[in-house]
Amino acid sequence: MSRAFIKEGDDQWLEDIAPTQNALINFLTRENNGIRVYETGTHTAEDGTELFAMSNGLTYSKASGRWKVIS
Repeated sequence: MSRAFIKEGDDQWLEDIAPTQNALINFLTRENNGIRVYETGTHTAEDGTELFAMSNGLTYSKASGRWKVIS
């Protein structure tokens, strides 16, 4: 069955957005009912992965060109 018939509305998933910081900010702002979400800091994990702390209280990273939530 096509994904178009399963999906209700125009919702996007975190994994579906482009692997850019601007795309992440725009996605999180939409998910936060239009209240701007911004970067509060970045740091590097022990394995070399860059981590982005955001104003929504969560930290995100990119793995294989996709965003994921760390905490």
